[in-house]
Amino acid sequence: MSTESTLQSWIEEEQRLLQAMQHGRRAGTITRETVGKMTGMEIMQAVRCGDLPNGPMAKTLNYLIIEVEPGRAVVQGNPTEHVLNVQGSVHGGWFSTIMDAALGNAIHTMLPAGKGYGTLDLSVKMTRAIFPDVGRVRAIANVIQVGRSVATAEGRLIGPDGKLHAFATTTAMIVDMRGA
Repeated sequence: MSTESTLQSWIEEEQRLLQAMQHGRRAGTITRETVGKMTGMEIMQAVRCGDLPNGPMAKTLNYLIIEVEPGRAVVQGNPTEHVLNVQGSVHGGWFSTIMDAALGNAIHTMLPAGKGYGTLDLSVKMTRAIFPDVGRVRAIANVIQVGRSVATAEGRLIGPDGKLHAFATTTAMIVDMRGA
């Protein structure tokens, strides 16, 4: 598949997902009560389809959950001019945020009802600059391990040309949200 056709398919997939959202692309937070009743996978599926809001950061930095399955998440971002550094390339903070989102979402899919997570450590290595003309990038994350109190995941940030822009690892603490 060519870069152009991959980009076009990614944009079409994003549009289908957005059009299917009954409530539109909602930004907000979910309650502890919701976390107590739903598994992490159920929450991530509900966020993906718009039944629950996604964190406000997703809207601010223009990224969207494209896929979730147990132990895996794909987040697609559209880095526009508002996330550029002074040199005209995408700011490293944007790389880190989209990677943190994908890694955390992958971990969340593995958690039982009542459990949440918080990032303890995030290591992002940028390998190639991103410029807004890339159109879209995808952060693809996979869980390495989930324990009682700590989880780890790894991920890659790729462009529609298949080139690697960054890779990352995270360690997250697992927290009881019912008593938080």
